[in-house]
Amino acid sequence: MGEGCDGFNIMFPFVPEGLDDFVNKVVPELQRRGLFRREYEGRTLRENLGLPRPANRFES
Repeated sequence: MGEGCDGFNIMFPFVPEGLDDFVNKVVPELQRRGLFRREYEGRTLRENLGLPRPANRFES
């Protein structure tokens, strides 16, 4: 069996301060280590998730 994980669920003890701390302290450290992106490659959420563009049903 492989070793690894697909992601993590993070629960904050209080909101919004816990979320602010994560964004301002943890994310920059992950970026410094090259583990979290600094910019998105695509222009849309669909592009960033690698999903195909659905066919336009109104286009003939």
